[in-house]
Amino acid sequence: MPIHDWSRVPAGIFHDFHQDLIIQIKRDLNAGILPTGYYAMAEQVVGGLGPDVLGLHRPQVVASDADNGGGRSSRGGPRETLLAPPKVRIVAEADSEYYRRKQSLVAIRHVSGHRVVAVMEVVSPGNKATRQALEQFIRKAGEFLDQGVHLLIVDLLPPGRFDPDGIHGVIWEYIAGGEFLRPADKPLTVAAYESGLATRAYVEPVAVGDRLPEMPLYLEPGEWVPVPLERSYQATWETLPAPLKELIAGEA
Repeated sequence: MPIHDWSRVPAGIFHDFHQDLIIQIKRDLNAGILPTGYYAMAEQVVGGLGPDVLGLHRPQVVASDADNGGGRSSRGGPRETLLAPPKVRIVAEADSEYYRRKQSLVAIRHVSGHRVVAVMEVVSPGNKATRQALEQFIRKAGEFLDQGVHLLIVDLLPPGRFDPDGIHGVIWEYIAGGEFLRPADKPLTVAAYESGLATRAYVEPVAVGDRLPEMPLYLEPGEWVPVPLERSYQATWETLPAPLKELIAGEA
C-alpha cells in the first residue's frame, strides 16, 4: 500500500492513525518476529522519556557456546536475530571516539527491571511544530543512543522549517556532526540506528506513493530483526473508517 500524504489532513487524524499503527507494530513484533526473551510494549515512559514502542529483554539463563550450533544467536527463539548488514540505500557511521566517551552512562531500564534494548518512534506533527519540540525529540534520540539503546524512527511527514532535510538530517547532525542531504524526490525518511562503540545509521528515503521498506530493529550490536513496516501500515489502514480513508486519500 502506498504511503499517504498526511500533510493534507488535520494533525488529529494522523494522531489517531499513529496510535493504531504503534499498537499494530507492537503486535507484529510480538507475533514471532522477536526472539525468545525479547518483547515489545507500547508507549511506556523510560527514564523520563516517552517512546512509542519499546523492545525489552527479560533476564534469562543463556546457553553455553557449546550448546549453540551453526553460529546461531544464543538468544534463539521463534526467529533468530540476523547478523548480516541490512540492505538499505544509505549507511553512515558516526565517529567512534565520540561514542567511546559516552560508555560510562547508565543504561535505561524498564520499571519492571527488564532491560530496554531498542526504541521505535513514529514522528508526529507535534515533534516538528516548534524548534523547542524538535530539539527535545532530537535530545531524546541522542540520550537513547548514548545509553546503548538502538532506535528505529519512521517519519511520514514532510520536512518543515526546522528539519529541511527531514528528521534524520537533524539527528545525524546532533549525534555525529555530519550532514545528510536527502534526495529531492524522497522527502520522507525511515532510519534505523545501531548503537555500539560507534553508531551506524541505516536510512531509506521514501516519498508519498512509495511502499514502506522492511527495516532493521537492532537488539544488540550487530544483531537485528526485520520490522515489516508495510504490513503494519496496511493492517492499520484497513481498520480506518471509510470517511477518513476518503479524506486522507483525497477522494472526498
